[in-house]
Amino acid sequence: MTQLLFNLTLAFRAIRNNRLRSVLTIAIIALGITALVGILTAIEVLKTSVYSNFSSMGVNSFQITNDILKKKRNRRGVSITSTEKKAITYDEAKMFKERFDFPSTIGISVVGSMVATAHFASEKTNPNVRTVGIDNDYLNATDTKLAIGRSFSAYENEFGSYVCIIGNDVAKKLFKDKPEKAINQVISVGDEKYRVVGIAEAKGGSMLMNADNVVMVPLINARAVFGSENSYMINVKIPDVKNKDLASEEAEGLFRIIRKLPLGKENNFSVTADDSLASILLDSIKYITWAAIIIGIITLLGSVIGLMNIMLVSVAERTREIGVSKALGARSATIKNQFLTESIMISVIGGVLGVLVGMLVGNVIGVFFKTPFIVPWLWIIMGVSLCAAVGIISGIYPAIKASKLDPIVALRYE
Repeated sequence: MTQLLFNLTLAFRAIRNNRLRSVLTIAIIALGITALVGILTAIEVLKTSVYSNFSSMGVNSFQITNDILKKKRNRRGVSITSTEKKAITYDEAKMFKERFDFPSTIGISVVGSMVATAHFASEKTNPNVRTVGIDNDYLNATDTKLAIGRSFSAYENEFGSYVCIIGNDVAKKLFKDKPEKAINQVISVGDEKYRVVGIAEAKGGSMLMNADNVVMVPLINARAVFGSENSYMINVKIPDVKNKDLASEEAEGLFRIIRKLPLGKENNFSVTADDSLASILLDSIKYITWAAIIIGIITLLGSVIGLMNIMLVSVAERTREIGVSKALGARSATIKNQFLTESIMISVIGGVLGVLVGMLVGNVIGVFFKTPFIVPWLWIIMGVSLCAAVGIISGIYPAIKASKLDPIVALRYE
């Protein structure tokens, strides 16, 4: 310990006596680590933003449905695709919600009609409105937020009251540019009348389905109005997206038990997640991560060469000092450790500064994406470790060269 403190003191004194050279070397290393940690921190910020902003698209949720796609071959050997369906009953969905103990939010829904028409006064929609029965956890499980109004009360859910939450497109069609007037108004959906208690925020849609062209009613009401034979959908939302695969596997196993499927028999249900866009973005981020690591490695290689050159110059400048030390009894190992400690200290100081600046620069992006401050511990540890390695690699040859100097020749050096 005493020897280490002695070496650190000598290294600090040497760095202080050669301020300009040391500062330039530290700056080169800090710049490389700043680029590496900054880019990687920014990538972590982007990942957090993707996970939070795409949650409504299914990045942290999955669904259990009755749609099964299978490929078969006809007599001519041509591959065709068929759909095999076995309805998910209300009892099965309810049993799953009660027995699934993985940390999650579970919502049950059922489609009552895909071709309903909504009326209010003289306004009406096209006959393509989806009527969906939902339970009390559905909005949270599907990240459906309300622009105006409220969700269903416990009483309305339990007794199947004739109340509804309408999608953004339905509100615009029936109430024009004043959707707030929809609250507490009574609209007709098919042959039934419902009182509007809320309007969902716009979610957009795809070629297959418009998520805003919907009327949501209490699940018990949908069972009474549209019958209880329709297939139910189970929506599962996981708090941490990293656990989604594990949760979906557990959900699949539990639902097989609920359906009493024997071992080896194929599923007669499907566990799916609509997160293709988020997956594409995350895959793209992976390539950026590798590019950042390669850029950082190239920069650090430049730092290795620069630091080694600086240390060789330092050995040349301090040849007489080395000769004096050896003449006074310093061993070769002591001289080698002094120069190696100095090299590591310069590199680590540059690395720590680079990590701090890189972390701050990377989190600047988080301000625009409104994400919390991120401390990438993995990249911080990696950055400092790489700098220590750079210091050892850069300093080992100059240190060995200094330790092998002949004291008589070194004393005569001008």
